[in-house]
Amino acid sequence: MIRKVTLSLVFIYSTFTSLKTSAQINTGEIDGRTNTINTAVPFLRITPDARSGAMGDVGVALSPDASSIYWNLSKLPFAKANGGVAVTYTPWLKELVNDVFLATVSGYTKLDEYQAVSASLRYFSLGTINFRDITNQDLGDFRPREFALDAGYARKLSDNFSMGLTARYIYSNLAGGQSNGSTMIRPGKAFAADISAFYTKEFEKADGLANRLNVGLAISNIGTKISYTSSAQNKDFLPTNLAIGTAYTLSLDETNQLTFALDINKLMVPTPDSLGNYKEKGVLQGMFSSFGDAPGGLKEEMQELMYSVGMEYWYNQQFAVRAGYFNENKNKGNRKYFTAGVGIKYDIFGLNFSYLVPTGSGTQRNPLSNTLRFTLTFDLGGRNEESRTGW
Repeated sequence: MIRKVTLSLVFIYSTFTSLKTSAQINTGEIDGRTNTINTAVPFLRITPDARSGAMGDVGVALSPDASSIYWNLSKLPFAKANGGVAVTYTPWLKELVNDVFLATVSGYTKLDEYQAVSASLRYFSLGTINFRDITNQDLGDFRPREFALDAGYARKLSDNFSMGLTARYIYSNLAGGQSNGSTMIRPGKAFAADISAFYTKEFEKADGLANRLNVGLAISNIGTKISYTSSAQNKDFLPTNLAIGTAYTLSLDETNQLTFALDINKLMVPTPDSLGNYKEKGVLQGMFSSFGDAPGGLKEEMQELMYSVGMEYWYNQQFAVRAGYFNENKNKGNRKYFTAGVGIKYDIFGLNFSYLVPTGSGTQRNPLSNTLRFTLTFDLGGRNEESRTGW
């Protein structure tokens, strides 16, 4: 579907290059104002799998699967299957257009009992756009697109603890070949890395089964700034993110299993000042200063935390029911939504579905509102029997 939109080149530059939307700031006021944090390539923060998508976007401490490279690579040495592949399709802005989507394929293999490697590709298509200048002259059709290519390595450091490192190449072509006067717009390119850690421990019960506690931490998208022009003075930050999560799995009996999970996320990028402007900072300076640069002080820093809670019930490791909730402060984006989904597993094949329902008055409309997305999974290379909780 071709959307006929009239866009000036100035608009293209300001929207796709800076990605800095107006922030509705009341000058001189700190409390009660909207002060959202904006970064380049926000597609990197879209949940790429239906399992976590059905659980309020939790994932840092969930049991390992083929999508772990996005959430927390270090989980993979504890995976029950020796290898796996996941393919996900996510419609985007489904209620408005039918040609915008995120497609993800990821997989892993365990080298031995202690090591695992993983790779993934995330491809975000923004459909076909007809560009026009300020006089409504046709500038031709274009297909904006972005992708991220990942590869990572994880290793157990003890029976209960592991760490992982992921490298990422990012490509973003939103208006390549267009120009703003003498400035040519080009594809943006960047390199990034994730570092993650994972702790897991079983608690044996009198019936011979065991409950399991997981704790995870991941810092993702630590990397170079990105620019869409060769003359850009102020490049844009990647969505560097700190995620801390925990999950507790109850083995009710041999066939019934229940997991509760909580994730807390914070963007490690600078906060706009009281006038909505960003101060020029380096990558590391921006990361460390992000914990204390909010103009509203500690209160505003706490508002930048995003919370996800989720629940997953498994029957006989063949049928799963999931639900969750995501909450973002009203002054930092105001995203609030419930999620739900189911999972079906037969032998090495699995199919997960998720559905998102926005909640609350005045909340930010979500591009995934009332959208069904799905993930197809394959377990490869056999399974081990170390876990008593059904991993």
